[in-house]
Amino acid sequence: MANKISTTVIEEDIIKTEYSEVMQKNYIDYAMSVIVARALPDVRDGLKPVQRRTLFDMRELKIEYDKPYRKSARIVGDTMGKYHPHGDSSIYDALVVMSQDFKKGLPLVDGHGNFGNIEGDGAAAMRYTEARLEKVTQLGLLADLEKDVVDFIPNFDETEKEPSVLPCKFPNLLVNGTEGIAVGMATNIPPHNMGEIIDAMKAYMKDETVSTRQLMRYCKGPDFPTGGIVTNKDELFAIYETGSGKIKIRGKVETEKGKNGKTNVVITEIPYTMIGAGITKFLQDVAALADSKKAPDVVDISNQSSKEGIRIVIELKKDANVDNFINLLYKKTKLEDTFGVNMLAIADGRPEIMGLKRILKECTDFQYEVATRKYNYLLQKEQDKKEIQEGLIKACNVIDLIIEILRGSKDRAMAKACLVEGKTTGIKFKSKESKVMAEQLRFTERQANAILEMRLYKLIGLEIEALIKEHEETVANIFKYEDILNRKDSMVQVLINELDALKKEFSRPRRTVIDNCEEAVVEEIKVPEMDVMFLLDRFGYAKIVDMATYDRNTETILAEFKHIVKCKNTGKICLFTNIGQLHTFKVADLPMGKLRDKGVPIDNVSNFSSTKETLVAVSSQSELNLFRMIFVTKKSMCKIVDGGEFDVAKRTVAATKLDEDDEVVIVAAIHDQKNITLKSNDGFFLRFQIEEIPEKKKVAIGARGMKLGGRDYVEAVYLTRAMDDTTIDYNGRKVKINDIKLAKRDGKGTKLR
Repeated sequence: MANKISTTVIEEDIIKTEYSEVMQKNYIDYAMSVIVARALPDVRDGLKPVQRRTLFDMRELKIEYDKPYRKSARIVGDTMGKYHPHGDSSIYDALVVMSQDFKKGLPLVDGHGNFGNIEGDGAAAMRYTEARLEKVTQLGLLADLEKDVVDFIPNFDETEKEPSVLPCKFPNLLVNGTEGIAVGMATNIPPHNMGEIIDAMKAYMKDETVSTRQLMRYCKGPDFPTGGIVTNKDELFAIYETGSGKIKIRGKVETEKGKNGKTNVVITEIPYTMIGAGITKFLQDVAALADSKKAPDVVDISNQSSKEGIRIVIELKKDANVDNFINLLYKKTKLEDTFGVNMLAIADGRPEIMGLKRILKECTDFQYEVATRKYNYLLQKEQDKKEIQEGLIKACNVIDLIIEILRGSKDRAMAKACLVEGKTTGIKFKSKESKVMAEQLRFTERQANAILEMRLYKLIGLEIEALIKEHEETVANIFKYEDILNRKDSMVQVLINELDALKKEFSRPRRTVIDNCEEAVVEEIKVPEMDVMFLLDRFGYAKIVDMATYDRNTETILAEFKHIVKCKNTGKICLFTNIGQLHTFKVADLPMGKLRDKGVPIDNVSNFSSTKETLVAVSSQSELNLFRMIFVTKKSMCKIVDGGEFDVAKRTVAATKLDEDDEVVIVAAIHDQKNITLKSNDGFFLRFQIEEIPEKKKVAIGARGMKLGGRDYVEAVYLTRAMDDTTIDYNGRKVKINDIKLAKRDGKGTKLR
């Protein structure tokens, strides 16, 4: 019997939709996840999710300010396993930043070990460092969590609960500032002085109609932990009104007498934006100014910074113009920089740019909400306590009857029923009067349980007096909590008292000076103009030498260097590349060296990239202004461009337009050459007059110079005069360019064999 094969048809629901719609929805979901759940802080506690979870986990582990430090690896691992299912490096980085007093106005974590420094050195691995909570974190951000002041939400796998926000008692968003890059938006909020922000918040609590300008009587402006000087005081109002703008900050500079009558310029405070690698970059920039003779008075530079603070010493010559040099530092280095303010945070579940008043409003509203929940919780606790206390006091007055009920009951349920409902069935009483009295008892459920659990020592006279006193305190607390909840003035006063306590213990003097400073004006030292030679070797290293050095070593230079250009030391060098780009840079950016000096990579002083493009021609700006330039590409597109078009301010521009897969073969200045010869890869030569090539703008493609075969391309170009005897090697024989038949542009040319 043949086997029967049964088939089952599985029905599938195939949903047809536009691919673009799916991509749009998924991208929006991803973007909102990054914005709300990772990159931006909540306006109420000023924390990103990773920071909030890390601090909460430290609280759960009881790593408190007065307890021993615990390994950072333990904190990171516990946070990642319970609350933050992302990389351990992101958690540790957040922990490190919250402990760095040079980044945060008020550090929230007390780090023990190497947590990095202001000069950009990173923290040690998490297995080496230890941490615990700062006192301000416990008192100002994590207090009262057990009093139902905020909502708790399930963690990522619903095995734990975590707070949706911490019950922060001060505007941490402003005090510590923040920075973060989300999708399509970024936040950058400077740190502020805690005392000033608390005063501003108190002013708003007392009068919600207060204006931003009035609030700025208390909050003068940002207070960076690195100090420095804010130089645009008059522009701060617009920034705090709108929530965005630019703050100009300078480092603090002092002068000291040096050795032998020299002057030392000492930098004791740096701009906040210079934290990290910026200090090294600043030292390099000062050295570059000295090398380029823009700051010829510099004798020595030393970084003497330590744990005591920043100290960068620049030694100047005896008769140096110190004020001009300081202005030069402000103008040419990051000693004066801009901090871009964008006060973006999550409010009501969505990102918003907020001004100073709006942020204080959100924080104040949150304080009202937290306080309301806290005092409702405490009120309920006191009311429950009052109920029990009143039951115990009443029980003490009829204690003999209660003892009689307990002795006459068969079980706890019978005794409890009598205390709560007055049921006496089954209970043995000594007298009818006792039974009648028992039937009149009406204790509450909670009171009855407390009576049944009461110990005999509570009947001592002193204990009864203590109970009565405790009841009086409970009644007073209930009155106090109801007053706070029912009267806004009382609520405001409680919040102000808490703010005053935090300010008294944790505020510090302002570090950053707020002022209006004049723009730095530099009297640049004019360098005597002279002819120099630009030299570029085959490895991409460039330098300039004076004409005397060139004249003495002409043969050696011609043999060793690929590009040699005569130029002015005050001029520019122009680099044309195979992808049609023009890169320019100042001759002064290169060091004046000896012939055997190595020089600097051309990539370092220009936007030229040796990994992405190839140099086709090098010229000086002055030469370009005098001549017309001829362009020829691999696809045989030719044009002539007036050299003046390449006198541009930008460091990089398009020198020509190219078709797809085309590239520049030659860029050359036309002096008195009359003819041009194009040589193709397949051996075709076409010689015609240069005047046949049209003059175009630099953005044009040009005209075809030679008809090419399928895969053929132009590989060489020769510009010649009528009497030139230019000769090339081709297939083992010498070919004189001017012997090739003169033809017309756009021909196929002659194939040489």
